[in-house]
Amino acid sequence: MHMAERITVEVLVDATADMAWQCFTQPEHIMQWNHASDDWRCPRAENDLRVGGRFVSRMEAVDGSEGFDFSGVYTAVVPHERIAYTMDDGRTAEVTFAVEGAGTCVVTVFDAERENPPELQRAGWQAILDNFKKHTEAA
Repeated sequence: MHMAERITVEVLVDATADMAWQCFTQPEHIMQWNHASDDWRCPRAENDLRVGGRFVSRMEAVDGSEGFDFSGVYTAVVPHERIAYTMDDGRTAEVTFAVEGAGTCVVTVFDAERENPPELQRAGWQAILDNFKKHTEAA
C-alpha cells in the first residue's frame, strides 16, 4: 500500500490560542463553522476530546439532498497545541495551534482520499478552516 498524499491547509486567527482551541473543539462552536459552503451545514457534533475518544460531525446539504458523518478517533490531544486523529476510513490528520503575535496559526495536515482530486480536497478543507476563522473572530 502506498502512502497517501498529505495536504496542508492553514489560517491565522485573530484570537488567543485558548479561544481558538475552544471554538475548534466544543460541539456548540463546531456546528457553527464546520461546513465548506453556505449550502452545507453541520447540524450535529459530538466530541470526546481525549486519546481514544471519538468525534462525529454530521455534514449535510441544507436542502437535505445528501450528507455524511465525518468521524474518527483521537490519537493525540495536547490542549491549546495539538490534536491528531484517525478518520474512520483509516486516513490520519493533525491540527496544530501556534501563537503568532496576538493571534493563533491553525494548521491542519491530512491524508488525501482517493475519490476526489487533491486540489478539490484542499479547497474544501481550506473553506472549512476559513469558516472557523470567521466564527472564532466573531465569537
